[in-house]
Amino acid sequence: MSSSGDEHDEVSEELAEAERARSESHIQFHGGKWMSTIPILFFIVWAIVQSALLRISDTTGLAIGMLVALVVGMFFAKGDWKRYANTIFEGMTQRVAATAIVAWLWAGMFAQVLQDGGFVTGLVWAADALSVGAALFPAATFILAALLATGIGTGYGTTVAFAGLFFPAGVLIGASPVLMFGSILSGAVFGDNLAPVSDTTIVSAVTQDSDIGGVVSSRFKYAIVAAVLAFAGYILAGSSMSGNPVSSQNVLQGDPLGLVHLVSMGIVIATAIRGRHIVEAISWGLIAAMVFNLVFGLASVGTMLLFKAPPDAPLSGLSFLPFVEIVQNADQVGVSGSLYTGASGFFPLIVLTLLIVSGARIMIRGGGFEAIQEFLLSKVATSVRRAETTMVFGTAMVNAMITINTAAEIAIAPYISRIGKRFNVNGYRRANILDANTSAMGYIFPWGGGVLVGYAQIEQMPQQFDWFTPEMVVSPVQVWPFVFHGWFLFGVFVVAALTGFGLEYTSDRRSEEVARV
Repeated sequence: MSSSGDEHDEVSEELAEAERARSESHIQFHGGKWMSTIPILFFIVWAIVQSALLRISDTTGLAIGMLVALVVGMFFAKGDWKRYANTIFEGMTQRVAATAIVAWLWAGMFAQVLQDGGFVTGLVWAADALSVGAALFPAATFILAALLATGIGTGYGTTVAFAGLFFPAGVLIGASPVLMFGSILSGAVFGDNLAPVSDTTIVSAVTQDSDIGGVVSSRFKYAIVAAVLAFAGYILAGSSMSGNPVSSQNVLQGDPLGLVHLVSMGIVIATAIRGRHIVEAISWGLIAAMVFNLVFGLASVGTMLLFKAPPDAPLSGLSFLPFVEIVQNADQVGVSGSLYTGASGFFPLIVLTLLIVSGARIMIRGGGFEAIQEFLLSKVATSVRRAETTMVFGTAMVNAMITINTAAEIAIAPYISRIGKRFNVNGYRRANILDANTSAMGYIFPWGGGVLVGYAQIEQMPQQFDWFTPEMVVSPVQVWPFVFHGWFLFGVFVVAALTGFGLEYTSDRRSEEVARV
């Protein structure tokens, strides 16, 4: 999220809290430790059935599935269930979940204000002026999303902004919707993995006893190989896959004035790079965007925030204000506007996130997670190559269960450290394996937080744009094969683990440092 000292302290606190949780008494389950995995496994099955087999991409439905999973798991817990119930509350109060939620809310408001301020039509105009057609737009989107994510350090925030802005622009000019969504997720993967200010970067370095600068510089070679392959993949796929450009001329003509919001985005990036908290960075960008909307006539005050009150409201006399409207129909009473829409669209996802983190906490406190890792340590990781392969696939497996990538990274980090140190693998290498696969898989699994946060934006578009049809909505099940950078990054580390590419032992790194001195 941010590279400031406060963020580093927050990560350290989170790690210390995770260690305290492991040292506390576990929840006992009928059937042993493995039964503590029931809530998460039940949810995964539910998500596959709902999303893949029934093709119902409904975030609220997934939240219900996780609720049912927690109830089912309770029947396998020993005792009076009090400890089980308290663990659910414990999971919901985890800082890592709160951090992601806050980023979504702020980024959602920011993206919606830019969207209502004509940034999408500005992008359409720019694409036409620069001759960036439908075939090249996904590849260009990948590069721009990667740059933004690297600058601000949050893949989730990038996904929210680009899904709300670049996705509809690409669909307008005829780019494949599924490639557009995949390219946005790929850019988020790149930034989450490589940005020095990313929370996953900080966690990977801290947990493997390595410095952040050295970790980032040592992982560039892996990230750039995957990025080049992904960029080529989007160019090739873009030339063979296309959507249907919107034929309405008054939509397609675009408006260059909306590009003033490039300044708004630049403010966010510059503020974050200076080390300010991501909430502060987005807040300054949000303020600038609202000012630009008003100064250039891109959006009115009522478009950004509007109170719809009934005629008998005590303050109905304030209807002369631009943000107050008196409505006669009771069904119309409420709050609307960019700020409201941008934040409220994530409420179902927020509930789902809190429930998933709670399920993961039950698995940790119940010993199921530890049982999985102990099995890998004792039965699978028996050589350097097999140890590194275990790190890669073990991290991917944990991300399938704990869908918030930072939470998954914190959970598995101690085991990556144990495996790597057993075979004298350098801390930079361990941190790179940990972070790359956490970043990649966090945006691939259809039920993953990174995917769902983008889908939460896209599924609202039929109500936001009169030209956007339900057929243009890309579900999480459709997009996972097209997150090219995520797959290539995972593949790079599978190859590296099997061949030893980039492998350094602790003694190698120390010798290199001595030679530089």
